[in-house]
Amino acid sequence: MGNSDTKLAFRKAVVQLTSQTKPIDFNDDSFWSQFWNENVTGIQDIFALIPAAEVRALREECPTNLATLCYKCVEQLVCIAEKSCSTQMEQTTVLNCLRTLTRLLPYIFEDPDWRGFFWSTLPKEASSMRSAKSGGDGTDNSPLAPALFNALCDLLFCPDFTVVATKRGGPDKHDDLHSIDSCEFIWEAGVGFSQTPSHDPRLDDNRMEILKLILTCFSQAMYQPQSKNNFSINKWVQHLTSSDNRHALPLFTSLLNVVCAYDPVGYGVPYNHLMFADSREPLVEVSLQVLIVALDAETRADAETDISENLFVNYLSRIHRDEDFAFILHGFTRLLNNPLLQTYLPNSTKKIQCHQELLVLSWKICDYNKVSIIIEVF
Repeated sequence: MGNSDTKLAFRKAVVQLTSQTKPIDFNDDSFWSQFWNENVTGIQDIFALIPAAEVRALREECPTNLATLCYKCVEQLVCIAEKSCSTQMEQTTVLNCLRTLTRLLPYIFEDPDWRGFFWSTLPKEASSMRSAKSGGDGTDNSPLAPALFNALCDLLFCPDFTVVATKRGGPDKHDDLHSIDSCEFIWEAGVGFSQTPSHDPRLDDNRMEILKLILTCFSQAMYQPQSKNNFSINKWVQHLTSSDNRHALPLFTSLLNVVCAYDPVGYGVPYNHLMFADSREPLVEVSLQVLIVALDAETRADAETDISENLFVNYLSRIHRDEDFAFILHGFTRLLNNPLLQTYLPNSTKKIQCHQELLVLSWKICDYNKVSIIIEVF
């Protein structure tokens, strides 16, 4: 009953937002907070409660309200990342903001007049509010996109939210996300990391929510005309894979290790995939997709354009230890052989669906890391 009331309240807020012909007050926090304070159970609910037709109508009839909602969601993510996302309420807020942005961004990208929204300077009112909250002088009108991605990358290595905390304590004792060494919180043992963190499905789910939003941001290139798409650089990918992202190395390593360490069969118990939910496979799939898009950016760079180096490509090309190649090779062999497994019991073994992405990633490894070509064949 409580969950139904929550969905009803959220839906009323959406209707109020989309039915207004005049801009809603930017400073009306009691209204805007309805979009992230309610404990909506999943992204499927967000998609159902925010219909596509209403998003498009909002974009055309009252664009100020759509812009304000996007800004407010990014603002919440940035502020909570500053606070280390240490309480249940903050984590709920983060998840709802992630899901709302994941729902809204495709409709922003499909309109040519909106595609530059996250990379344009903020209006005076929004920049004044941001500066007031950060103690600035009121001149902070930098784009939303870098602030959003910096917050997302911080949250990907947030103790008790996306990684296992190394120390226990109350909310006041949580690590400062800007000062922790995220290389100590890599998600899985493998390349460049020997410790095996404990597996928590809740952490996998939270990582997946953030990576889905990152992948949605990457998808902006899909909405550009083909002729223009051939010569443009994806700024989202460029930022994630540049030195502006201080988590570039641990993020690349985490994504690669999660993929290569995944074992869909486990101990080989027949029909185990029907008895137990597997939180790792969805994370592996979205990790593969993020890796492929990030590594593809190098082939899209215009030689005459001044762009920063793609650190993901750089890190991949520098893998050289025998044990790292063995880890990658065994992981790919295990996963690519999975759809070919035959057993006496029909459908008793879990079959993965991401073999096409695995083939693409294996090709990129051979393309960027010339040392990998001389390793023994599968």
